[in-house]
Amino acid sequence: MTNMPDDIDGVRLIVDRAFEQYRDHDNKQSTLIPLLQEVQSKIGYLPEQALERVSQLLNLSTSHIYGVATFYHQFRLRPKGRHMITVCRGTACHVKGSLEVNELIMSELGIAPPTDTSKNGLFTLQQVRCVGACSLAPVMKIDEEFYGNLDPAKVRRILSRYNEEES
Repeated sequence: MTNMPDDIDGVRLIVDRAFEQYRDHDNKQSTLIPLLQEVQSKIGYLPEQALERVSQLLNLSTSHIYGVATFYHQFRLRPKGRHMITVCRGTACHVKGSLEVNELIMSELGIAPPTDTSKNGLFTLQQVRCVGACSLAPVMKIDEEFYGNLDPAKVRRILSRYNEEES
């Protein structure tokens, strides 16, 4: 879940505190990524107010800040769900049906691009190149728990269990 402060002043305070360690750096451009990482670690994602404040502090255009934040996959512009679902899209998983697994999850959770988080905020879905569990293909991971040899019925049972735990 997000640690997003309830107000703009709270976001500003988080960004300002993160900026303190970079205040004396001559090259503001080189501090951008570490600053964004620090802010995201505190809030959970990079809200618009945070990007605007970073722009002010580093004297870089907001469009430049957005460009960097959207270029690197490590940065999020929207809150994450309580549980992160990672679907492996490596070769072994692809051959054994990971695309179908991903589509089923999207359908079951009502996730449609460009969003990646369920409307109830419970799940965020991401695809990765490989999770290193090829012998269990197709594989998904929810938080730190791996689930392998997936088929539609198994995926539905797993998602149902997480939904029940949250009820």
